[in-house]
Amino acid sequence: MWCLLLPAVFLLQAQEAAFSAGVRVVNVLATVRDKQRQIIRDLTKDDFLLEEDGRPQAIRYFSSQAGLSLTLGLLVDTSGSQRRVLGEQRQASHRFLQQVLREGQDQAFVIQFDHQVELLEELTSSREELASALALLLAPPPLPSHWQAYQPAPRGGRVSRGTSLYDAVRLASDEQMHEQAGRKALILLSDGVDAGSKVSLDDAIEAAQRADTLVYSIRFYDERAYSGKRHRPDGKKTLERLARETGGGYFEVSKKQPLERVFERMEEELRNQYSLGYTPDRQAGGEFRKIRLTTKQKGLLVQSTDGYYPHGTLSTAPAP
Repeated sequence: MWCLLLPAVFLLQAQEAAFSAGVRVVNVLATVRDKQRQIIRDLTKDDFLLEEDGRPQAIRYFSSQAGLSLTLGLLVDTSGSQRRVLGEQRQASHRFLQQVLREGQDQAFVIQFDHQVELLEELTSSREELASALALLLAPPPLPSHWQAYQPAPRGGRVSRGTSLYDAVRLASDEQMHEQAGRKALILLSDGVDAGSKVSLDDAIEAAQRADTLVYSIRFYDERAYSGKRHRPDGKKTLERLARETGGGYFEVSKKQPLERVFERMEEELRNQYSLGYTPDRQAGGEFRKIRLTTKQKGLLVQSTDGYYPHGTLSTAPAP
């Protein structure tokens, strides 16, 4: 579920609802699945229950939203642990962007990250430019043997030649997503191991929440990358938390679920969402607001974020 700023035109198109001047509106996008993980497409406004900080909120408008503009950020881990799977990531990402982006309406950007974060392509709706950026994805050369044997930790305990995953999420949220409207999602391809970021996981999650952006975490773990090492880091919990607290989804690539199938599931979600709008019953401050969206029908799973930051998220609807 996303909490985002919608221009008044979308509010009026979504539902003919009368708002008085100065009314502040929170918009929520949600995906609903049943116990078999199948997407539910036929719910109505009366099927949902919405709370903010434990206080019930009246849903003012409701619609199915597949037509809103979509902004995607593809964040690809090109560190040494991903070297062997990078080709597969490049090919599947190319096919996904070709299928999901509507030229002239949707847009995307591409970032690669290892010990540093690099923007390969700024926001664009051109499939050709995005394909060219994906072709530039490149893993750094292996560390020299003396680096592998001895890597002194700098101040703060982090190894300087590592993976700046948290930095990538923070920078993508702050510099690319924050000023965008409509539906926004970061697609994170990584094994989830961070060993070089300047910011924390909490900082990265807050940045995505403030930018009203969900994170789809795709764990692509190459066991051979850690063979022979005593300590095998596990980034699963990191990727799960990024997805859960921003309202995105978590996936693991495996023989039974290849990357192409993961992208198919994400595309299905992006094309089948509900849009709900409400006006908070309390004056907005700057503190984080907890949102809980459920359905009256038992057994249904609502994919939802933890909440939102009022500043920059609430919009003022014009007089009718």
